[in-house]
Amino acid sequence: MTPHLPIELEQTELWLLADKAIYWPEQQALLIADIHFGKAAAYRRLGQPVPHGTTQANLQRLDDLLGRYRCRQLIFLGDFLHAPESQTPATLAQLHEWRETHGDLPITLIRGNHDKRAGDPPTTLGMTIVEEPLLLGPFALQHEPEPHPSHHVLAGHLHPAFRLNGRGRQTLRLPCFCIGTRVSLLPAFGSFTGMMEVDADPGRRLYVVGDGSVWQVA
Repeated sequence: MTPHLPIELEQTELWLLADKAIYWPEQQALLIADIHFGKAAAYRRLGQPVPHGTTQANLQRLDDLLGRYRCRQLIFLGDFLHAPESQTPATLAQLHEWRETHGDLPITLIRGNHDKRAGDPPTTLGMTIVEEPLLLGPFALQHEPEPHPSHHVLAGHLHPAFRLNGRGRQTLRLPCFCIGTRVSLLPAFGSFTGMMEVDADPGRRLYVVGDGSVWQVA
């Protein structure tokens, strides 16, 4: 089992985590894309029968990562909240309770397309909210995977996945990190999100995650 896999990008070491996040040791930063808090609640308000407990599950995964890696900043690469309907009393109460246990941790949200529709999280969550890009070291931290003129982009938005094909026509689609020459994508962290398949094109490194491990497939 490989819970994290170090890679070098722009002469910088990054750790690709099996829990669909990036840890940046030099900055002691945890990067999370597309957590989509309150997505299930938004669907339920529209009358769709979707599972309960996704917010708590995502928060527990965050807690596990913060306990495992030394972090002095947590950065969300957009889509913190899913929709206006996500700001239910129950969802916000869980977020506030979680935040109280990490009151000294600086948290930054780079607004994504869903954040602009859902509205900013309550100020009582104590988050710094900025527009993209956030320039940090050699990287432009963004939600949209658009190239930056001077920095390598780390972004989310597309929820990349790669399809593994086995003998006997078996297939398995897994979330993946897509490391490009100018733009790299993180998989969606949220446990209730869709995925977009990407191909193994030249100049692109793909790392899939599954069963507590991360490994390179292209």
